Amino acid sequence: MPLQSRIERSMGGDAPWLFLSPHLDDAVLSCGALIEAQAQGRQIIVATLFTEAMPSPHTRAARSFMRQCTVPDAGDLFRARQSEDRAVLQDMGVESIHLGEVDALFRRRKPPMLGSGAWERLLPELTHRYPTYRFDIALGRIAKGDRALIRQLRSGVAGLMAQTKAELLFCPAGVGKHVDHLITRELGQGHPANVVMYSDFPYDLAVGPDETHMSKLGFVPWTWDTGLDAKPGRIRQYSTQVDALFPSGVIPLKPETYFVPGLINGSA
Repeated sequence: MPLQSRIERSMGGDAPWLFLSPHLDDAVLSCGALIEAQAQGRQIIVATLFTEAMPSPHTRAARSFMRQCTVPDAGDLFRARQSEDRAVLQDMGVESIHLGEVDALFRRRKPPMLGSGAWERLLPELTHRYPTYRFDIALGRIAKGDRALIRQLRSGVAGLMAQTKAELLFCPAGVGKHVDHLITRELGQGHPANVVMYSDFPYDLAVGPDETHMSKLGFVPWTWDTGLDAKPGRIRQYSTQVDALFPSGVIPLKPETYFVPGLINGSA
């Protein structure tokens, strides 16, 4: 009998799977085909970490994001995104959990800088943990101020693992280096006996995974391509996001890539 990966072995049973999604669409974007297929025969839970915004004033990067989503108020936007996510996952037969942490675009320093009130209105970047997208969020440098948040989330994920009795814990591989994705990856890697990493779509249309990181972990790729035809329809249900993510209107049918421990003496 050929050696089986961690995912293939789990497929032989019906134990629950837990997916960690940084934002309110990432799990379906990256894993939607596998999730929908497996939800027919096992409990699938998607826990989304960063599901909230903070009130204005917002940075230029946050305002640009809201314009792309065509929803000018951050509170309204995130309520709409939460509703979209619940509806999509319910349609797929999946349980959704929103953990209520603030998206990196909107996270502020704690405590705010002394005398920052007036300056924040003029230059909100001064009081935000990640002032820009390009030079902060997308560079993959997790702010020291997020360490307390990571400790809190680590405890929360451990609680979810115990509560759900999940056999596998899926987390992003961090393709694209978005700090929220890297934080979520760190949480998943805290459960080495259960973790599977998924390639972050659509970031992986432009860049590949961190080969050095994967090599150090001893993880190798595993591909799923069943049910891809239905995936664009699911993605389009995230109506606040789809036009910004795929401005051409075309959602590529890319096989989903996962990363599992390499096969050593029959175990992975």
